[in-house]
Amino acid sequence: MRLHIIASITIASITGLCAAPYLAAQAQPVTQSYPVVQGLAYKFEKIADGVYYATGTVPGLGSNNVVIVNDTDVMIVDTGTSPAAARAFVEDIKKLTDKPIRYVVNTHWHYDHTDGNQIFGPEVQIIGTDHIHQMLATVDVLHREPYLTSQVTNLSARFDTLNRQIAAEGNAQQKAALQKDLADVQRLQRQNSEIKVTPPNAHYSTKMTIQKGDRAIELITFGRGNTGGDTVVFLPKERIVATGDLMESRLAYMGDAFFSEWITTLEELKKLDFAVDLPGHGVPFTNKSLITAYQAYLADLVNQVTKLKNEGVSPEDAAKRVDLTAHAKEFAQITGPGAEIRGVRRMYVWLDEQRAAR
Repeated sequence: MRLHIIASITIASITGLCAAPYLAAQAQPVTQSYPVVQGLAYKFEKIADGVYYATGTVPGLGSNNVVIVNDTDVMIVDTGTSPAAARAFVEDIKKLTDKPIRYVVNTHWHYDHTDGNQIFGPEVQIIGTDHIHQMLATVDVLHREPYLTSQVTNLSARFDTLNRQIAAEGNAQQKAALQKDLADVQRLQRQNSEIKVTPPNAHYSTKMTIQKGDRAIELITFGRGNTGGDTVVFLPKERIVATGDLMESRLAYMGDAFFSEWITTLEELKKLDFAVDLPGHGVPFTNKSLITAYQAYLADLVNQVTKLKNEGVSPEDAAKRVDLTAHAKEFAQITGPGAEIRGVRRMYVWLDEQRAAR
């Protein structure tokens, strides 16, 4: 099912973004306390009437999700790492409401946001951008990044490491803790074996609005960014936006990014009239200056990696040599020089794409 475009989006140029001033202190994720409902697997923070931010409290659930309780039904934003994660999410939602889930929105195609899609029946409309549908319907996403490293290579390496540690551990208490970790890894591997990639059954090009009583729910894609087509969920009445991995409160995975367009897309995001952002990972935040800080981080990364690539440095060495510590006040993940290798490899490919397009 393909949905008609009901509005067009204009992408503005933001040349010279790096020179835009901002206060580092204001760029910290400004948060506040929200009432909490605790489920078995998820913690729900009540952001507004009928709007909840869900954070997993057990290993392996994936994305932070959003629950929107409407007059007669429920919309959820993202479904987690596996069918098991999605089932746990749905079960915990019963602590909030007994209304049926009728809408699922995928913010982007990465496994930790979409691999729970398959548990929903035909009565549920799963919605994403055209790009999300294309990726999940036509690409073998379980045999490429980010799934390959995160859910195959890393889990397998962790399994082997734990087995070696258990065999060498003489302390009974320490061994029991390691055995518990091993059981968690084995559980995640079993859950992953159940995955059947399920694309949205409805998709849109630019914007879609769903009206539920007096609540408007706007689904918008501003262009390419973290992936080739990310959905932003905007509640204009509540002044809440859910941004998936397009804008987290921390550094995002960049292995499928379109870097300069990402900066432009974030500029369009800032034009929305929202008071709180519910990101795909991290914590809710209330300050748009964090978005400006992330734009500056991206621009700095592009400049440094471009220079290193032009000097003939390999992606692997470039990932070690880039120095983004100037942004550490805004993003606590930065503890020294270096950048995640998959993002740098993607940037090398992206830079070649830019040159070929000229």
